[in-house]
Amino acid sequence: MAILLGLAAAVTYGAADFLGGLATRTTKVLSVVFISQALGSVVLVAIFPFFAEVPVTTRALAWGAASGLAGAAGIALFYQALALAKMGVIAPITAVEAASVPVLFGLVSGERPSPLAMGGVLLALVAVGLVSSSAGSGETHEVTDDGRGWRGSGLAHALGAGLGFGAFFILLDRAGDDAGLWPLVGARVSSLIVIGLALLVSRKWERPNPRSMSLIVGAGVLDVAANLFYLLGTQAGLLSVVAVLTSMYPATTVLLARVALAERLGRSQRLGLAVAAAGVVAIALG
Repeated sequence: MAILLGLAAAVTYGAADFLGGLATRTTKVLSVVFISQALGSVVLVAIFPFFAEVPVTTRALAWGAASGLAGAAGIALFYQALALAKMGVIAPITAVEAASVPVLFGLVSGERPSPLAMGGVLLALVAVGLVSSSAGSGETHEVTDDGRGWRGSGLAHALGAGLGFGAFFILLDRAGDDAGLWPLVGARVSSLIVIGLALLVSRKWERPNPRSMSLIVGAGVLDVAANLFYLLGTQAGLLSVVAVLTSMYPATTVLLARVALAERLGRSQRLGLAVAAAGVVAIALG
């Protein structure tokens, strides 16, 4: 069940990113993130009665709030990195790091996947980087020091974003297997506050047009579904396995771009999808 939930989280996270990415073409990023988070909160409130039998605890809300702060920081750093460098460099760095950090934490904290499952995890890490790459564009993107320094290249922001996403996965898991949905409530409240403050300070609010709004609604609903799948997955299985499966979300984004936008898949991306499939099979058999 944990494997299925991890894969469901990957599919929904990837679809949410695809819709959100389309929306940011016509609407400022902070506005897209804030509205999608707010709409997702409505969905969370709507489904909460089905899971309300679990009593609220300070632990669940605190760990959830911490994960929300880490996630909000990760998003902010991720988009800043994209403003400084190419997606073909930034996406693999953040995705691989977001997958690797929880795996290392799980191993240090005592998780011991079987050798076959661990091999599948390693394959999945390779797949994340391959699928996230933009080799199909025919360009070679590199992070270079062009006079702006290491930070100006976007590499520092990308590494920070990967840590933020990895911390989000870890902190949400730390709420415990018996926390129910309360960690998501804490995460959503803290992230909304942080993003709302960022909007007030930056004054970059922009009202989306009707088409963009429909994309944002879809992104918000899918993001909540992804968070739910991931949380339930970590409550049912190992963090080191579920986090890696979830971090294969770029595969969904790439496939949707291929179908909806007729974007070509590069050789590395096609190879990444095959490696991802092999990794999932190894994890499932392990």
